[in-house]
Amino acid sequence: MKEYSLREYLGLEEIVGPIFIIRNIHNVGYNELVEIKDDEGKVRIGITLEVGKGYAVVEVLEGTSGLSLKNCKVRFNEKPLTIGVSEEVLGRIFDGMGNPLDGMPKPVYEDLIDVNGLAINPVSRDYPKNIIETGISAIDVMNTLVRGQKLPIFSGSGLPHDLIATQIARQARVKNESFCVIFIAMGVKYDTAKFFIKSFEDSGVLERVAVFLSLADSPSIEKLFAPRLGLSCAEFLAFKKGMHVLVIMTDMSNYCEALRELSTVRGEIPARKGYPGYLYSDLASIYERAGMIKGINGSITQLPILTMPNDDITHPIPDLTGYITEGQIVLEREMYSRGIYPPIAGLPSLSRLMKDNIGAGLTRQDHPSLASQLFACYAKVKDIRALASIIGEEELAPLDQLYLKFGDEFERKFLTQDYFQRRTLEEGLDLGWQMLSLLPKDELVRIKEEELTKYYKKEDAVKLSGN
Repeated sequence: MKEYSLREYLGLEEIVGPIFIIRNIHNVGYNELVEIKDDEGKVRIGITLEVGKGYAVVEVLEGTSGLSLKNCKVRFNEKPLTIGVSEEVLGRIFDGMGNPLDGMPKPVYEDLIDVNGLAINPVSRDYPKNIIETGISAIDVMNTLVRGQKLPIFSGSGLPHDLIATQIARQARVKNESFCVIFIAMGVKYDTAKFFIKSFEDSGVLERVAVFLSLADSPSIEKLFAPRLGLSCAEFLAFKKGMHVLVIMTDMSNYCEALRELSTVRGEIPARKGYPGYLYSDLASIYERAGMIKGINGSITQLPILTMPNDDITHPIPDLTGYITEGQIVLEREMYSRGIYPPIAGLPSLSRLMKDNIGAGLTRQDHPSLASQLFACYAKVKDIRALASIIGEEELAPLDQLYLKFGDEFERKFLTQDYFQRRTLEEGLDLGWQMLSLLPKDELVRIKEEELTKYYKKEDAVKLSGN
């Protein structure tokens, strides 16, 4: 193997914010690790953001304050940023650059991995299969999460996505398999980060969770590296240790804002809403690290959370995310204002991989038809509510009024779920049948007769009516 001697350069051409430009150097690589020594001899770490013939643009992770144009020494390490990985990262809390925040020493690492990861060969990819139970019926029954899937949560400012994220991290289960969670928070406030940690500690699940926190006042580049570090750990645990890893990332909107900020500093021509034109490919470099590999037992499942500016689902961040991922779970502000938690909107939410991973031999035989019927009935409730807002409920036909009662009970009993309540999939399916039992049998046209005979019980509707 050819050995290279690391060359050191003296002096910079220009400093702009956290970025500097250096010229008259050898040709260096993109995403290369850089060491910067200031006048006091203190060494800072940087990453090449842009390279060309004889020049480089470098982002300094600790900022450029105190660096001088003339006396600054720069050394290019001819390798990318790496992270040490092992099973000992579980139960630990790190910052966005992989440094421990829990007051404990660095864990003993088994390997060093490039934080940018390696693309999974499409030929080697396995189709996502088998579900992850989140303990939330609105997801498990209606929008099932599958191992190896990318299923984002579209939220809005002020909605309880942080609560839902910690609830899923606490409650998620994979039957009879090794399972862990990588929890990545980008651009969050200090009190929110403290809430995440306290929630995991109090519930006793921290031992199977690795937390990466990049706070709101952290450098932009750290917010960009936090998900890459977390995903590198996930890849090691999934593909080297055979574990099923759920990666929860919040908030991807903060990640995109950091990307836009760096793009502006670099003087790049902006695209939609000021975001760089490569926003799609940059998001894909993160989302596509989810999946399964043939012949390997482990899997990486992603649950990215993003807040839609002004609740606009056509905004570039949710729009591009929707192109890359396999569905979405949408939180609805109107439901939240009526006290429904979690406020998961039934109709715009979708899991594209659900249909191939539920039913006989996978979950329960009646799961596909039950979920389809609940969707159809709830859609009809929405139409009837719109009609009732015009003509009044008293003018509705008796069947329509029955549908309104079903809608109210469905939201109050099925969708509404306490933050500390974990429902199994079986419990969620049984509760779904209780909801459908409020309606006449001849309205349930999406369900087979044998399933109606087995699960439809009118006495359940009578019990509900008494509550």
